Amino acid sequence: MNFSDKVSLIWNIAELLRGDYKQSDYGKVILPFTVLRRLDCALEDSKEKVLDTYKTMNEPLSTIQKRMLERASGSTFYNTSPFTLRSMRDFPGMLADNIKQYIQGFSENAREIIRYFDFEAQINKLQDANILFNVLEEMLKIDLHPDVVSNIEMGYIFEELIRRFSEQSNETAGEHFTPREVIQLMVNILFDAEKTALNSAKVVRKIYDPACGTGGMLAVAYEYLRKFNPTMNVEVFGQELNGESYAICKSDMLLKGLNVSNIKYGNSLTQDGLEDEEFHYFLSNPPFGVDWKKTQKDITEEHKKKGFNGRFGAGLPRVSDGSLLFLQHMISKMKPGEGRIAIVLNGSPLFTGGAGSGESEIRRWIIENDLLEAIIALPTDLFYNTGISTYVWVLSNHKSVNRQGKVQLINAIDFYKKMRKSLGSKRNELGQEHIDDILRFYSYFEEGEHSKVFDNEDFGYRRITIERPLRLNFKTTSERIGKLNDQNAFTKLSAAEQEAIKDVITGIPSDFVYMNRDEFEKVLKKQIKQAGIQMKAPIYKAVLSALAERDENAEICYDAKGNKEADTELRDYENVPLKQSIYDYFNAEVRPHVEDAWINEEVKDDRDGMIGKVGYEIPFTRHFYKYQELRSSEAINAEIQVLEGEILELLKEVTF
Repeated sequence: MNFSDKVSLIWNIAELLRGDYKQSDYGKVILPFTVLRRLDCALEDSKEKVLDTYKTMNEPLSTIQKRMLERASGSTFYNTSPFTLRSMRDFPGMLADNIKQYIQGFSENAREIIRYFDFEAQINKLQDANILFNVLEEMLKIDLHPDVVSNIEMGYIFEELIRRFSEQSNETAGEHFTPREVIQLMVNILFDAEKTALNSAKVVRKIYDPACGTGGMLAVAYEYLRKFNPTMNVEVFGQELNGESYAICKSDMLLKGLNVSNIKYGNSLTQDGLEDEEFHYFLSNPPFGVDWKKTQKDITEEHKKKGFNGRFGAGLPRVSDGSLLFLQHMISKMKPGEGRIAIVLNGSPLFTGGAGSGESEIRRWIIENDLLEAIIALPTDLFYNTGISTYVWVLSNHKSVNRQGKVQLINAIDFYKKMRKSLGSKRNELGQEHIDDILRFYSYFEEGEHSKVFDNEDFGYRRITIERPLRLNFKTTSERIGKLNDQNAFTKLSAAEQEAIKDVITGIPSDFVYMNRDEFEKVLKKQIKQAGIQMKAPIYKAVLSALAERDENAEICYDAKGNKEADTELRDYENVPLKQSIYDYFNAEVRPHVEDAWINEEVKDDRDGMIGKVGYEIPFTRHFYKYQELRSSEAINAEIQVLEGEILELLKEVTF
């Protein structure tokens, strides 16, 4: 779609703002003017009919009168002002007031969109700078009539403008929208398994994006479903935190004749604008690596108070990345037995966090409830604001029989083509052939070079605690006695008490090393008794600690019950696959290397009560790793000799 000419014309208006506006503020003028021009063009053909209908009415309008005006406009919005943007040019001295009056003439659903741009303040500023008329003149040169610029093209125009403005102000353009070819892939994956059901008569489907930006994902999904089945009743819902993106999204929905009240403003994690709704399909690209510290209190409170009756029952990820919160939020709104999700995430949610951590518990809950259907690794440099690795997670609460208990991984990192011109960090793009290939891997659900299928349990493990015995030797040298001064319990004693204890210790020969703690304690206790002093347990423990040193040749220390004491400094952990016995693993992988080690059977999982903490991770890269055989030393040496020869020849040319 050729929309670049329109973008260039609109972008040229920024030249008029130079000097009166900072570059980072150009969007505050151009974006609302573009929306206004689009709405003006959309109502152009029905303007006279609306005015004829309106002249028989009095304010305030009744609901019936509003519906009559909508019918007259042929749309879900209208404007009762006698002006159009073009007719205002005839009254340049009244331009600012006329634009404000024109905006007030819109129906409330359109007026609210302009309000989120805080446009009136910009009109005043442009008027004061004496450039309002010039900006309007330039905008009128651009035809944004729906017959000339389709809704999809208009979406591209808005997104490209936002990208450029974001670059000017060093903001994150990718927070507002996702490349359309990525959305196309997600939409195809999302609906591929549903085609039979979607082709039925009187089908109703609801789509939701909790971080909808300018509405790109919702727009592509809507167009796909309406094209696939024109009789389908498709409702789109979304929520967006950025005011400008929210306004653009609503204007796009308004022009499509959709219910703009389904698009909510605010943070969907803390101000769920669609709290009681459930949806069939979900598409989202939540911000990558954005922390949720500002909302931590509210989210943590919901997690603790509501548990699984709320949205975040599975767990909370670390505060530095809230993407898994969006995923849980979406899962909580899935229609029972009818929900499917496609969400873009970075690599962190695959593996961040060990057993028992928030991230691991969220993965565990998703996989153990058989919600995860597939994960697709995308090429790098695909998004406008980042070149990092990204993944599409596909979830379903009604997997087909052959997918139940399974997870498919698709490696599509090499499926791309280079762009002729980069857009921010976006240097690569998916061609239609790449989308078709990835969709084929997904649909066939077979093992191959780019597709692997695993059991759910393959991603789970038990983190067992490996202990080794405590081995200590004891000696009463002056150096070790001096370590008493590092013991907190000892330093709290009076000077006289400290000296009395040191006298007891020095009574034990300093040239003898005790390799058995029990033997040393017998000698120490005898000395204490002979000295006639009382030594409380904390002090006695401090004395033993100061006089001891770890020694792998010393005898093992035992507790009062005759059990081996563990050396915390030698403690280690092993991740045992869920499909494998922890004892078989221990005997094969640990005991041959550390004969005196054992499994700490007191460390158990909080949920199933079995030994070891259960964790889940998805080591995507490891499953597609290809070993590359190293070159032989002979080949490397031969290459070095050739290079040395070339260098010598070059040196001769320089020298002589």
